[in-house]
Amino acid sequence: MAELLDKELEKRLSLYQVFLKLYEHHSRFLDEILQLENLPQSPFTEVHGCYIQGIVDGSAVYMITNLCEGKTQRLLQSQHIWTIGRDRTCGIYVCDQRVSRRHAAIQYIKDVEYSGFYLVDFSSTNGTFVNSEPVYRPIKLQDGDHLRLGSMTFSFYTNSTPPQVLPRVAVELLMQLVTRKSSDEASINSNPSGKKTSLNENFDQTLEALRQLPILNIEEIAVSLSQKQQSDILDDFFSKQISNNTSKQISNNTI
Repeated sequence: MAELLDKELEKRLSLYQVFLKLYEHHSRFLDEILQLENLPQSPFTEVHGCYIQGIVDGSAVYMITNLCEGKTQRLLQSQHIWTIGRDRTCGIYVCDQRVSRRHAAIQYIKDVEYSGFYLVDFSSTNGTFVNSEPVYRPIKLQDGDHLRLGSMTFSFYTNSTPPQVLPRVAVELLMQLVTRKSSDEASINSNPSGKKTSLNENFDQTLEALRQLPILNIEEIAVSLSQKQQSDILDDFFSKQISNNTSKQISNNTI
């Protein structure tokens, strides 16, 4: 019996040594294991990555996160300090037994030289880690950092650059966008059969869609069209006008 116990102890010690060497060379290994504990237990539950995003938009500074009960929220704080922990009074409340009641905080500091988001640990029981490194003092967070509080892991993102202005959408694509029909209905500007149609055939639908887009006007659209497209549209318009006038004349003569 004692011999069997010695063999079992030796086996476990050997496995521990293997795991220790593996962790020394792959420090993220333990983080990945702990992250699995955060996944929903039900196989039918959709898995979402956990994150915190710090946004600096002019004078406005706020957080966007899905750590609070799995719902995406935008969090404003007048002092630019977002506390994280199990206590309901924390700005970012998380329900995790390995996370302290007041575990850590993310603070935004506006300074010419040291401006950015900083992570501070409140002497938590199970510690705070950034990219697998323990946090003992305030550390400036970088875009894409991997954070772990207790057994809870998530990513941090930040953005303070002005928004990029994208080019306007081409008229050919506007014909395939959703247009409003009523408060709860929408339609697609496309052929139901999937058959491609010419610009002239969709011209009336396109104008109707464009009238619902306040950021565009007819003059701007005309500039974006080629000369051939403009010519085709004018030809189609005059053809319809001539056809309508002819129909009216025939109707008057008949009467």
